[in-house]
Amino acid sequence: MWKKIETQLNNYPERLKVARVLIENGLSTQGDKIYLNQIEIPPIRIARVAGVDRRTVNETLSSIHSNPELCIIFKEIRPAGHSLKEIAKHLNLGVVEITPTNAASPGILSNSAIVLNKAGLSIRQAIVDDPELSPEPKLTFIVERKIPGELIPALLKIPGVAKVSLY
Repeated sequence: MWKKIETQLNNYPERLKVARVLIENGLSTQGDKIYLNQIEIPPIRIARVAGVDRRTVNETLSSIHSNPELCIIFKEIRPAGHSLKEIAKHLNLGVVEITPTNAASPGILSNSAIVLNKAGLSIRQAIVDDPELSPEPKLTFIVERKIPGELIPALLKIPGVAKVSLY
C-alpha cells in the first residue's frame, strides 16, 4: 500500500509527509475533509504534525481526491483501535514486545502466541506494526498478567525473532 502512495506522490515530498501522518493515524479523507472515524480533524492540526503548512495539506487532499487509487485507500482507512500498551502497568497487565529480524518472516505471531498460551497467559491484545509504514516494526502482546522472564529464551528461539522486551 505505501509503495502505491509513494509512487503517486513521489514528486511531492511535503505531500508524502502529510500522507504518512494520515496513514499512521488511520485518518480518512472525504473530499477536502479529514476524519478520525466521524470526528473531523482541521487541516492545520495535520500540518503541524507533518511539519508543513495548511496549504500543503489541502493540496495533498486534492491529489488524493483526483487519483482513484489513492481515493479508495484514504476514503476507507480507519484507525486500528485503542492500545492498552501504555496503561498496561496500571492495569496489572503484561506486555511483551518482539522485534523481528525480518517482519515478512511467517510464523512469528502464531509461534509467539503458542509460547504465551503454553505458559497459561491469555492474550488481551496483539498489535503488529505494518513493515511498510514503520521503520522498526514490532509485534506487541498485552496479556492478562505480568510475563515471567523465563519466557524470553523460548520467544527468542522462534525463527525470525531478533529481540524480546518485557514491560
